[in-house]
Amino acid sequence: MDHPGERLTAHLDGLLLKSSRTFALSIPLLPEPTRREVTVAYLLFRIADTFEDASRWPRDRRRAALAEFVGLLEDPTSGQVTALTRSWCADAPLEHAGYVELLEETPSVLAAFAALDPAAREQVHGHTERTARGMSRFVAQGTDSGALHLDTLEELRDYCYVVAGIVGEMLTELFILGHKPAAARADDLRSLARPFGEGLQLVNILKDSVRDSNDGRSYLPPGIDRDAIFELARQNLDHATTYTRALQDTAAPRGMVAFNALPVLLARATLDRVERDGAGSKLTRPEVFGIIARMNRDLEAGQPAIT
Repeated sequence: MDHPGERLTAHLDGLLLKSSRTFALSIPLLPEPTRREVTVAYLLFRIADTFEDASRWPRDRRRAALAEFVGLLEDPTSGQVTALTRSWCADAPLEHAGYVELLEETPSVLAAFAALDPAAREQVHGHTERTARGMSRFVAQGTDSGALHLDTLEELRDYCYVVAGIVGEMLTELFILGHKPAAARADDLRSLARPFGEGLQLVNILKDSVRDSNDGRSYLPPGIDRDAIFELARQNLDHATTYTRALQDTAAPRGMVAFNALPVLLARATLDRVERDGAGSKLTRPEVFGIIARMNRDLEAGQPAIT
């Protein structure tokens, strides 16, 4: 008979695969218990993101759902979990089937969250709540139909921090909990966590700028030279490289190093492609597999995961 923990892992991994192929590829690289903690955290962030992106809901309902979600993070065993989940799913907030299914599984995700080690649960709770509150602020800034326009570079960086920089900060705390020697580099890792997340988000924004514009979202401020944003993204990815090297220097588990190295390597290559071919261009599947293979060869040889 399957162990209950194995069934839960399979269930959470299934939700992960349906909501993000990228993270479904990288999170299983992590050692336990960090893998479970990051899986649950990602799914919680994805639920919050679903409310932020709820194209079928008016602005006030999106903000109300984010506030309700924050309340459930405070008390994940609340008797309100099932009722709120039903109310959210009665009128699906968007069309993405994987996100809707994840929303339907909010009770099981919150149960997995409640079962985390207290120290990890505290980190996941605090950072997810900050992100949800920040998302609500940007929802309020947009139109009732969900259109959002960022006017300054400062607003762009603030947005990237809310949706990705905070994630980097949370992951850093989970890595330090899961790999005690990383505490020796804690100051370095914490200072680099924000630009790590922001850099990955900037690459996504540059890559998806045409599609986002068609959907009424303009994250790239008018009047800001596009080259300056590419340069900012490269600087942040350099910080992400330094972060990954610092973590590797603490003899972190190979999977933990790979989890951090892979998105940076893919983001670098994607940024080059978008700068050359324009928004909407992306890496081919063979190119992605080639990057993964090179990273694995370097790790197997005891070399830096990123140079």
